[in-house]
Amino acid sequence: MAQEQIQEQKLTQQQKLSQGFTQQQLLQAHLTEMPIMQLLERINTEMNDNPALEPSDGEGNESSEFSEPTDNSENTENADNSYEQEERQSAIDAALESIGRDDEDLPVYYNGTEHGESREDMVYGQTESFIDQLNEQMNMTELTEQERNIMEYLIGSLDDDGLLRKSLSQLSDELAIYHHLDVSEKHIEHILHKLQEFDPAGIGARSLQECLLLQVQRREPSRLRELMKLTLQEHFELFTKKHWGKLQQILKLSDLQAQTLISELRKLNPKPGASISETIGRSLQQITPDFIVDTHDDGTVTFTLNTGDIPELHISQSFTDTLKEYQNDKEHMSRQMKEALLYTKKKVDAAQGFIEAIRIRQHTLTITMQAIIQWQHQFFEDGDEASLRPMILKDIAEKTGLDLSTISRVSNSKYALTRWGTFPLRFFFSDGYITADGEELSTREIKATLRECIESEDKRKPLSDDALKDLLSKKGYPIARRTVAKYREQMGIPIARLRKGS
Repeated sequence: MAQEQIQEQKLTQQQKLSQGFTQQQLLQAHLTEMPIMQLLERINTEMNDNPALEPSDGEGNESSEFSEPTDNSENTENADNSYEQEERQSAIDAALESIGRDDEDLPVYYNGTEHGESREDMVYGQTESFIDQLNEQMNMTELTEQERNIMEYLIGSLDDDGLLRKSLSQLSDELAIYHHLDVSEKHIEHILHKLQEFDPAGIGARSLQECLLLQVQRREPSRLRELMKLTLQEHFELFTKKHWGKLQQILKLSDLQAQTLISELRKLNPKPGASISETIGRSLQQITPDFIVDTHDDGTVTFTLNTGDIPELHISQSFTDTLKEYQNDKEHMSRQMKEALLYTKKKVDAAQGFIEAIRIRQHTLTITMQAIIQWQHQFFEDGDEASLRPMILKDIAEKTGLDLSTISRVSNSKYALTRWGTFPLRFFFSDGYITADGEELSTREIKATLRECIESEDKRKPLSDDALKDLLSKKGYPIARRTVAKYREQMGIPIARLRKGS
């Protein structure tokens, strides 16, 4: 029996150690993934929750001309949540009021900014990053080559709200004309349903009603969900006209039930395309770059981390003194003092772990960006997209010695300000094309050259894919005709017959 008890005790100790180590790793991974403004919010929350964690004295970090104002109120997180909820309700009210009217055009993502422009005022939409996110989800979905082509076309046909305004018959015609795909409307709808399973919920809907229903459908089964579905399916007109009293009467709800139903319906997002993730609920947001890259006249490229208003953190001196005092008097400690010691030690350990996670984040971002600049040095010199070399996550992982998932987290939602504009880090990654001679070429470089060839062709006699293949080969890009057709279609360029002009 004694032997069994000892064995159980060791197992328990190993489990606790393992859990503690995992929690620290998860914290490091979570902070690494955060862009700078989310990190600042997390630090403020952590300081509010842990009195042992304090900012250092002074004005903060030297640097940054990109610093954003910090909200020092005690209820920052609650205020943000309240603001987002009010904003979501305003958005759905506006959507209901604009039914039957054309939506206003939203700004699109722009990555070509003059070098002398005021950096604090650079505002970009999220269209390109949003499309990238959908394409990433598509790449993780099991599809045939034809289904993938249809899916790509559907994604490219979404408007800025993330809705599909084109009819299935129109899509069928366009696929036949531009992509030589003879597919039925039923088959297109089948692929559309797969797209509607992507995040964020509501994407690919063909109307506001379908958009809201797709979001409700993802909720856990409940009486409230059924009421929401019933309202949107059977009483949508009452909902759009905000006839809440009549709706309550028809559904036979109490005042509290009706109030809850209306509140939940107003939380739905009428424009899912306006958000990249759960933390972004706007079609337009100020992008604060995480990296500031400078290209000097002699070709030298340097960069700094944008630390903004992120404070230097340290352990509270009062907690440190209290911990020393208790530890020096362990023999005469009362039960109350022991409890105080445990509390103090727990808070100090948590603060130390958080500070260490911040330090590791800074180191990880630094060596990752350093590796990207070394790999894509030519682009940072001339700003020519064709200069981008083939580079995948694995390349940077091997160069830095970091895990592949860590590189993915760093590049997921970070931006770099360069002389040539502000780019998401994902922009610098691209696949390569291996020629028959074993040479690796950047697909981005090939596409840029292909576009130049098409733009400079005689529009009265546009070049066929075979002719483009030969022209590219002369320029040093020996790729097959079917590859030319594939890249041309990916760029949305029609076949020669449809490019013919007067």
